[in-house]
Amino acid sequence: METAVGAAGLPAMLDLPAGPVRGGLVVLHGSHAGERSYFLYEHLARLLPPAGVAVLRYDRRPRPGGRDVPLAEQAEDATAALTELRRHVGAVPLGLWGFSQGAWAAALTATRHPVDFLVLVGCSAVSPAVQMRYGTAEQLRRHGYGPADLTELAELRRLAEGFQRGEVPRPVAQAALDAAARRRWFPLAFLPDELPATPGTWTDMDYDPAPVLARLTGPVLLCYGETDAWIPIEESLAVWRRAACDAELTVARLAGCDHAPTLGEGEDLDSVSPQYERVLLGWLDRLLPPAG
Repeated sequence: METAVGAAGLPAMLDLPAGPVRGGLVVLHGSHAGERSYFLYEHLARLLPPAGVAVLRYDRRPRPGGRDVPLAEQAEDATAALTELRRHVGAVPLGLWGFSQGAWAAALTATRHPVDFLVLVGCSAVSPAVQMRYGTAEQLRRHGYGPADLTELAELRRLAEGFQRGEVPRPVAQAALDAAARRRWFPLAFLPDELPATPGTWTDMDYDPAPVLARLTGPVLLCYGETDAWIPIEESLAVWRRAACDAELTVARLAGCDHAPTLGEGEDLDSVSPQYERVLLGWLDRLLPPAG
């Protein structure tokens, strides 16, 4: 059924079980997957209702000036989505599912509006700046670029981040971008050709997940593709285990998957990992009350 989320009336879709409702899940978005029709969200809407789990997915609010939606605003919308889901399913356990950037937003939401569980896929426990340094360097490595290129990339990102913090003059950082734009690897750096006129447009660049994770309690399922090119998995897990002392962590490594829980880096329903489906269904089945 179609519904809406929050004061902004974000378009949403609620998929309910045909029988008794055992629990409910709100879906939070990857950075470049903001529409409720994205295949990973549609997959949840097909997989979980037959297991008694309602799924609410909605369109993320528009990007301000083309920039990322701040995590605090994503958490506001997720809180509204939980309220909307609760209105339809009553007093059953509710959780959040977040993919990539949505995992940061899901954890933040859980500290503001307590939930019964979290499912986080491709979850970074380091800051967005650190994560992007790791991910872009890994892109260069996987495309065959060597140490000199990686050193140049690291310096470029240092200057671009420094500009955003107000520590590096714009002409200096822009000159570095102009020079790097001639490199064949520049598209893999995921930086703009032109810096904004003023710094501070990357609101969450230095967002530190650790204090948020320290406030989490209850069950958390972390799913990582074995070859994730964007997330420093071991570093992230170290933060989780150090910070989230009161959470009940379950970690799943998905064979044959990279950043998304799909085989062969596929981007459609048919490519979703059967292992991911088994892990998710089994974990929820153990967590939620039995049907009836």
